[in-house]
Amino acid sequence: MAVIELTKSNFEAEVTNYEGKALVDFWASWCPPCKMLAPVVEEVAEELTEVKICKVNVDEQPELAMQFKVASIPTLIGFENGIEVKRSLGFIPKESVMELVQ
Repeated sequence: MAVIELTKSNFEAEVTNYEGKALVDFWASWCPPCKMLAPVVEEVAEELTEVKICKVNVDEQPELAMQFKVASIPTLIGFENGIEVKRSLGFIPKESVMELVQ
């Protein structure tokens, strides 16, 4: 499944109202750990087709970062039926990313 870019206008439809599992990556283009995590997230998106994988650029969507109390990046948040169930801060290996949505 392709990674979905989230904005304030589509977050509710794509994540909050989604009946299923979703993983949201809060990132920024200037962040080295975010750049390291990006290919891992892409790989997970290809493998876990039943999970919606999304990204939020915190520089472009500061309201979403504030809403979810994202203080450091990268932050990965696992959602189930629109509710946050797990969270991870910083770079983590692929196995740990997959655990956030299983």
